[in-house]
Order: sequence, then structure tokens, then C-alpha cells
Amino acid sequence: MIFLRDLIGWSAVALVAASAALTATPSFAVPRYDGLWSVSIVTKKGDCVASYRYPMRIANGFLANGGAIALTVSGKVAPSGAVIVKVSSGTTSAIGSGRLAANAGSGSWRGASCSGSWTAERRSS
Repeated sequence: MIFLRDLIGWSAVALVAASAALTATPSFAVPRYDGLWSVSIVTKKGDCVASYRYPMRIANGFLANGGAIALTVSGKVAPSGAVIVKVSSGTTSAIGSGRLAANAGSGSWRGASCSGSWTAERRSS
């Protein structure tokens, strides 16, 4: 149970993938953010694992699970690069927010018992 909660906490950042202040806009990110991203998640508060790296995929501005672990990933990238993401597994979930720029990004994440920061690097388009 702790492992699953930790995993969700790590993945919420992944990314990728945001700003909670995303405005309601009819457009999503242009394909310049599309591709596979490697997201490094670091726990700064709580009892989650200290760090973790996980792949996230962005397609047409929408975030998706880029790895083999069964997680539900939902979120989007705004044209400005602002990202918001929710990662869940069962009844456990975490949210992340931050910003992407060209081939890198960073932000923060939080879950029920943990929080921290994330960084991302584009691996492919």
C-alpha cells in the first residue's frame, strides 16, 4: 500500500508533466511539446520514496502514461507551456503543476501524504 501511494506521488509530477492557473482556452499546446519526456520526481515532505524517474508522453497537448506501470494519467499542456496533471491508481491520486519550455521543465507535486518537486527532459518528439 505504501509503495503504491509512493508511486502515485512520484508520477504526479512526471510530468511530466503545470500551473494551477491554467486559463480556460479553446486551444491546447502546439505539437512543440509533444513526445516522450523523462520526469524526475523528488519527495521533499512526507513518507514517499526519496526520488524516482518515470516516462510521460505528450500527444496533441495531452499527457499520458509513457511507461509500463499501470497508472491513470490525465492532464494537458497550455500553449504557454503551463502544465497540470493528475495521476491515479485506484483511490490514490496526486496532482502536479509547473511549466515546460523547449526540451525541459520543472514544477511541484502533492499527494495525500507527500509532496515535492519535479524536473522533466524531452527524450524524443
